[in-house]
Amino acid sequence: MANQLHPQLSTKYPTLKYGLLLLPLMSSAVIAADKPLQESKPFRLNISQVSTQSAEVANGNTELQRDSLLLSAGMNIPLDQQWSVGFNVGYDRLNYDWRNISLTGPNNVSSLFGSDGQSWDHINRYRAGVSLNYRMDKRWSFSLAPQIQYAYADTASADQAQSYGVVASVMYALKSGNMIGFGVAYLNDIDEVRTVPYLAMRWQIDEHWALANPFQAGFSGPAGLELSYKFNPDWNIGFGSSRRTERFLIEDDDTVVETNEWVSYLRGGWQATSALSVNLYAGYYFDSEVEVTNQTALKIDNQGAVALDIGFKF
Repeated sequence: MANQLHPQLSTKYPTLKYGLLLLPLMSSAVIAADKPLQESKPFRLNISQVSTQSAEVANGNTELQRDSLLLSAGMNIPLDQQWSVGFNVGYDRLNYDWRNISLTGPNNVSSLFGSDGQSWDHINRYRAGVSLNYRMDKRWSFSLAPQIQYAYADTASADQAQSYGVVASVMYALKSGNMIGFGVAYLNDIDEVRTVPYLAMRWQIDEHWALANPFQAGFSGPAGLELSYKFNPDWNIGFGSSRRTERFLIEDDDTVVETNEWVSYLRGGWQATSALSVNLYAGYYFDSEVEVTNQTALKIDNQGAVALDIGFKF
């Protein structure tokens, strides 16, 4: 459930970066500029497990079920009253369980497995990034976040699977304390260059309700929106949605698989202690498709997903 679960207005949660709840865990380009200058716990560690239902591919017998283990770590360091810098690294293990693969007939999915038809079972994804954040005054703040990623299947090698990019954002704080802004992600992904604009927001509607970005913009797609309700300092729920994109190398001749899908989810959050947070997600992937370089996209049936994210700050 793409990469990256996620920044909350009142408490910060990681990002579900894989598809729907994928906590990807990119650089904190959107929200970092709004953090307090003095961070009592500048280090964070997130561990997430994501699982989807089995879904039919190409309206045939072929089925795909996905499980992902997502790990990320980061820190944010204030340099002075205006400047701060952040660092983050991550590793994701994405397991693809293919069943009843159809290589002939009207529901042929052989294009998904490269020129030799060899199936791939898991993806390794390594991520790293930095963010430079500048608070010009009480109203305006800016962020610039370069990032790099390697994403490749067990049938390919890392040396040809590099992607890099930069996310830039500007945020404006209203007198109410709410923030709204705009960002652009320039991504030189594997065998493709993309420019993705997105809306950045942190809006406290009232004492309990808030609207904010649940995902970080980056290789996994735009930031999306989450509406959350805070019962008390320890418990909250949220509902969010976003468009997610995944690209990874399956053969060393620039043969790339790309998945695109909308993801919606319901999240329950528990702030167990000042250092420990737990988020449980129930989500749904829809309008999903998967394609290989220069091939016709194949539809993936809608599917449910669940995810558990545990975050530590210290």
